[in-house]
Amino acid sequence: MSYERIGGAALDYRLCEYDGSRLSFRGPKRSLAEPYVALLGGTETFGKFVPRPFADRLEDKLDMPCVNLGVMSAGLDAFASDLGVLSMAAQAEAVVVQAMSAHNLSNRFYTVHPRRNDRFLRASDQMRKLFRGVDFTEFHFTNHLLRHLAGYHPEGFILLMRELQQAWVARMKLLAERVGKPLVLLWFADHEPAEKRGFAHAASAPFAVTEAMIEQLGGDVAQVVICRVSPAALAHGQEGMVFADHEALAAMQLLGPAAHEEAADALLPAVQRVLKRSWRR
Repeated sequence: MSYERIGGAALDYRLCEYDGSRLSFRGPKRSLAEPYVALLGGTETFGKFVPRPFADRLEDKLDMPCVNLGVMSAGLDAFASDLGVLSMAAQAEAVVVQAMSAHNLSNRFYTVHPRRNDRFLRASDQMRKLFRGVDFTEFHFTNHLLRHLAGYHPEGFILLMRELQQAWVARMKLLAERVGKPLVLLWFADHEPAEKRGFAHAASAPFAVTEAMIEQLGGDVAQVVICRVSPAALAHGQEGMVFADHEALAAMQLLGPAAHEEAADALLPAVQRVLKRSWRR
């Protein structure tokens, strides 16, 4: 399979909405009348700069509609509190949830925007006491906030990380409870969960999520799919991605079409197993 970098123009994502949801998803809008697989996740599931993200590729392999409910920069909060998404997931034959970063969700230290989870809204009193002297009005995005706090007060940052990790596990369990069925969890990155030791790898996506956290999910997860993107796929870089010239730097931070093909291949057997169990009921 060969790939080419397509530059000079932005990709039209044909954003759409579904009844009951306040979120915008990648289009075209799909019919929910026939059995389908629902895929929830952040920027990677949405497929920024990728003409055919892994949801589309999985649909080809399954020969069954796969509804892309990925949202740019989303964390778990965007889905766990959205009645439309929860309804669509509950009605799906199988539900795939990308392992999203832990910093884009509200917790005891700070609050994020309920839909645009990468937006930092406010710090709690507990946060202000822990990071005395920080002017939180200067921060609008969680990435910027955490980068600053890691350098400003490393010990306090470790406490914040632990809170984020606990919140991530609790929110994943809440999502599974509200959907009403075990989830297929997709780890999609250039490394495996076991490689995230201590806080040395905290900043690598998905931010702060570790193997131990995934193990805590227990029966809330039907299957865990680890897609560690191969060196061969990573070597393709941005080949096949569609982005305007001013988006080139952002595209370099994301996984390209070759990686999305590997994610679809990794998901296929796990989703098939879940579908067989569902159909036997």
